[in-house]
Amino acid sequence: MNEARYSRQMLFKHIGSNGQEKIMNAHVLIVGMGALGTHLAEGLARAGVGELTIVDRDYIEYSNLQRQTMFTEMDAQERLPKVIAAERNLMAIRQDLKLNPYIEHVDRLFLETYAQDVQLILDATDNFETRQLVNDFAYKATIPWIYGGVVQSTYVESTFIPDKTPCFNCLMPQLPVINMTCDTVGVIQPAVTMTTSLQLRDALKILIGEATTPKLTYGDIWEGTHFTFGFSKLYNASCPTCGSQPTYPHLNATERQFASLCGRDTVQYENSDISQEMLETFLIHQAIPYKRNPYMLHFEYKKHRIVSFKGGRMLIHGMTKPQQAINLINQLFG
Repeated sequence: MNEARYSRQMLFKHIGSNGQEKIMNAHVLIVGMGALGTHLAEGLARAGVGELTIVDRDYIEYSNLQRQTMFTEMDAQERLPKVIAAERNLMAIRQDLKLNPYIEHVDRLFLETYAQDVQLILDATDNFETRQLVNDFAYKATIPWIYGGVVQSTYVESTFIPDKTPCFNCLMPQLPVINMTCDTVGVIQPAVTMTTSLQLRDALKILIGEATTPKLTYGDIWEGTHFTFGFSKLYNASCPTCGSQPTYPHLNATERQFASLCGRDTVQYENSDISQEMLETFLIHQAIPYKRNPYMLHFEYKKHRIVSFKGGRMLIHGMTKPQQAINLINQLFG
């Protein structure tokens, strides 16, 4: 252990050398590498977490730079996938970090393939659908996870421990209404920092084995309001995720070929039969201009910007409904 590097953290009475050793032996999954995810990844890397798995399905745009602290103008200009730019910066912070970056959409297959041996899952997403999937997986696999949400100047955070606390589904009816997104109403950096500070605090507690009390924290950094309440009594015995007879409905839901991205005016389309090589050949044959980097192709069709990743996943910008994407894909490929 490099004690000099982590000396100030080890001096903190709740961590010490034993706690630091536990942190350095930990493996954490961060779902999402946007505003929350970049803060969380950097914080955990600097804290000494031994292994990080990071996953995000998107790429960097100029609008990200105001709050996604690991990215630069060059990253946005090159339209780098978020996890690739994050990987470069995290390894510059700590060369001994074991880092697993994935440019993928998080679904059941991803979680069952890459998250079985993690000690903790951190939510850095922007939609309830993915959180419900993570919630189901975490409770089925008995892995703690930490929820975080931010929009405008508001923040919300909570920790879920399988077999010890009610799950996200039990808490949802009591959550403050945060059904807006930063793409529709904006977000300021202090609210992001507040959310991730709470998440990182609870992450360190969990990794060193300190007991946590089930509670939800939320507030408005602009207005200066801050609230915390416990939810241990919200347990629902008939909950399909943490109840007496769980069925994990979100984990077992049928995968959809099309999905709307929350607040992005973007629809995701997946077809594993379409390889990057096939698509590039098709675009050349159809005389459709395109650009590419080692990770994706991007082109325009009928005034819609389309970004294609390896594995047959595409982001179709300028629409919100899956049926619009279906129509466009049918027109494009026939």
